[in-house]
Amino acid sequence: MKTRSLQLTLQPAVLRWARERVELAPEELAKKLQVKPERVLEWERSGLISLAQAQKLAQRTHTPEGALFLDEPADDALPVADFRTPGDRPLRRPSPNLLDTVYAMQRRQLWMRDELLLDEAEPLRFVGAFNPSDDPEEIANGIRQTLQLEPGWAAVNPSWTAALRFLRKRIEEAGILVFINGIVGNNTHRELAPDEFRGFVLVDEYAPLIFVNNADYTSAQMFTLAHELAHLFIGAEGVSNFEAYLPASHATEELCNAAAAEFLIPRADLRQFWPEIDGAVEPYQQIAREFKVSAIVAARRALDLGLIDRPAYFRFYNEYLADERRKGAHRPGGGDFWNNQNGRLGRRFGAAVSRSVKAGRTLYREAYSLTGLSGKTFDKFIDWAAA
Repeated sequence: MKTRSLQLTLQPAVLRWARERVELAPEELAKKLQVKPERVLEWERSGLISLAQAQKLAQRTHTPEGALFLDEPADDALPVADFRTPGDRPLRRPSPNLLDTVYAMQRRQLWMRDELLLDEAEPLRFVGAFNPSDDPEEIANGIRQTLQLEPGWAAVNPSWTAALRFLRKRIEEAGILVFINGIVGNNTHRELAPDEFRGFVLVDEYAPLIFVNNADYTSAQMFTLAHELAHLFIGAEGVSNFEAYLPASHATEELCNAAAAEFLIPRADLRQFWPEIDGAVEPYQQIAREFKVSAIVAARRALDLGLIDRPAYFRFYNEYLADERRKGAHRPGGGDFWNNQNGRLGRRFGAAVSRSVKAGRTLYREAYSLTGLSGKTFDKFIDWAAA
């Protein structure tokens, strides 16, 4: 008997869990596996499945093969705090795409921490420098001072993309790893859903790390980056899927939202800018362009500062969402391969890998695994990162 045709008896609940963790109906999974739906249902009833079918099932559901042989479904809980705030909806089980991304970032962070310790780096004092009870304005000022940002830094950048690139550069220069990606690694078939999470932060005094979901709108990514910065400054590690324009159900998220809003749209600056646009046809879009945030964040900030009332805010909020639905998806995608790599890996991490490989501390095999690149593609990347 050929090994791959070997018949196995696995736990039906585990086989069902593998399907449900990727939110596929039996008919959808059957189509991916090129079998009849009845076959999938039979697996989940009896547990009888061939080794070849089990391997294919693991591949299509992004499940480790070993997990299919367990006596009960594995725990799919996030390895960090879950700050996602879905409002009245039940908290969604983390998808394999989210889990695999968090695991990959944890590995990069651990590698970077070891490298920094070998280089006798000093710990970063700003990580956890504030308490959850501190004033959001103080936290925002602390972030601004750490990144050495001048007043009006966002307005002088010609676009949201330029402002985001500028802010990321300053954050990396402060010693923070920043990864911006909309897929799992380089796998274009595994997109990261922005309605599942916007970003997350991994706290460490040597190698703090921020991940931003690039599948979200560029203007929204600016708020995500600021929000995750606030998490770092209060030392609160976790995954976020905040709705910046609505009150968060978690105190930590509410604080980070408030600090991010003050960081991006300082209270004094907006009050000074408001008379110029009060009564304009599209005042929130003008705020958004000035401070490089989304129009929803701009409107919410105006409401929080008492510049508009709640009926005006919710009127705009409902019109804005209806317009977004009418336009359909309008998020970044595709693009130049090297530009994507610059976002997915970043110059700080790339330069560290480059130095370590050249010094003989990291083998090429490990470097390939850390970056998701290999051969000439990897060589070209580390040449760029080292430049």
